[in-house]
Formats: sequence, structure tokens, C-alpha cells
Amino acid sequence: MKNSVKIIALIVSVIFLSCNEKKESKTHKKPIVERIQPKEISFTFQKSKEWLNGNTDTKKAMNIVLAINRVGESNLTKLDSIIVPTDISGDIAYYMPFPLDVSSLKEVKKIIVFSYATQAFATYEYGVLTHVGPTSMGKEKDKTPTGLFFTNWKAEETTSTFNDEWKLKWNFNIENKLGVGFHQYELPGYPASHSCLRLLEKDAKMLYTFADEWVLESDQKIELKGTPVIVFGSYDFEGQKPWYDLIENPKALSISKEQLEKVISPYLSTILKEQAKRENK
Repeated sequence: MKNSVKIIALIVSVIFLSCNEKKESKTHKKPIVERIQPKEISFTFQKSKEWLNGNTDTKKAMNIVLAINRVGESNLTKLDSIIVPTDISGDIAYYMPFPLDVSSLKEVKKIIVFSYATQAFATYEYGVLTHVGPTSMGKEKDKTPTGLFFTNWKAEETTSTFNDEWKLKWNFNIENKLGVGFHQYELPGYPASHSCLRLLEKDAKMLYTFADEWVLESDQKIELKGTPVIVFGSYDFEGQKPWYDLIENPKALSISKEQLEKVISPYLSTILKEQAKRENK
């Protein structure tokens, strides 16, 4: 009898611990991201060649300046003047437009957002900003479509549907019929693509592994969708580059939590529904 009681007690304790572990895992979803905050956030114009002469060996500074100017390294020298932070000691997230936390995304495992107005992208994991970077989206004649998408198929290298001489590396499709995706390609410092979302190579590689591919039930039917991607906003093609406004107002491009939540809100139920399908599969 005593042995039976001990066995029952042991089973109960195992079930209790198991339940506690499940509860604990649900309350510890948010990733811990350690960031260094700069003492101040302000910007100035500098001659690109002069700045490069003193900063070519500083990888962190280079990454921040490339992101702020929305250019690739090969195009930085082509610019006469570039925007540079007066204090470049902080994490790159503090120089880009996205909020560090978005409470409405607290149940969303992962998501990618692209801002057309600021030509920048971000990833969030359970509402925490985990990665930011620059992009070059569709030019005026070939605008990138906006709205909610899901990552589909990917390829380390594929050929552009616009020109078979263009090789697209680390390509992840988000709109199969239109052939739109994000991938590594030249960033000239303004929207220049044929509707795709261009990225620096390091960012393209990161998103290539970050996002999930779709799962097909057949050639004509999607069983499970990939990672949610929201493309939002519009770009003023007639005005000056919007990041130039940072000189006068360091918060000129800032996207508040409330603004981003307003963008996400119409799509949130669909995102969570598709996420549940993957988790329950």
C-alpha cells in the first residue's frame, strides 16, 4: 500500500513539474537582447572619403553608416557626403527607425517588417526587436507591393525574372506569382529595384536562415505558410532622401510603437492563425 502511495505521489509530482515547465516556457519566450545605448543620437554630414580614411577598420561603425545611408560598401565612395552619427558607440538599433519592443507582437514567434518610407527592415521575436538593416525597395515605376505576405521558397542563388543576367543571392520569395522577394543586391542609397527588396549580403544571409519556407501539400496547394512579412508605407520619390532629415531632427524617421501596432493590427489574427497551424502540425 505504501509503495502504491509513493508511486502515485511520484506520478503527480512529475505531472506537476511538467505543467510548470510548460508554463515557464510560455513566460520566457522573449529573447534577451543586450544593447549599448549611445549618450546622444544626432547626425552630421561628412565627406565620404574623409570619413572612410579614418574608419575602414571599424566594422561596427561601417555597418551603422551603411545602414543610415542605405548603401552598400561599394557605393559609399560614390557619395560625396554621407550621414554619420556624432556618437557611433551605440547598437545599430538606436540609429534605425524601429521601436525596440512591440507589445502587440508578444505572441508572434517571428516576423519581418519592411518600411517603404524609411527604406529599412526589422525582425521581431515575441515583440522584441532582434535585427535591423537598410533596404532598397521598388523604384517609382516598379513599386514593391505592400501588405501582409508570407515567405515561400528560397534559393542561395537564382535568376531575376526581369533580366536573366541578374543573379540574386540568398533569395527568399514572398509573392510567388509576381516574383517578389528579398535578396542580396546592390544598395545605391534610394529605391532602385524592380519591386524586390534588396539587402546587404550579411542581412540577406541572416533572413535566409531566420525565415521559414512554406510547406506544400501539392503543386497547387499550400499546407503551411512561412514567416509573416509586412511591407508598409510609401516613399516620396519627389522629395530628398528622407534620412537627410535626420540632420535637423534625429527622430525624423522614428516609427513609434503605436504607429507600428496600427500597421500590424489588421493582420494580427491571420498571422497568429497561420502560426498555430505550424505549431500544431
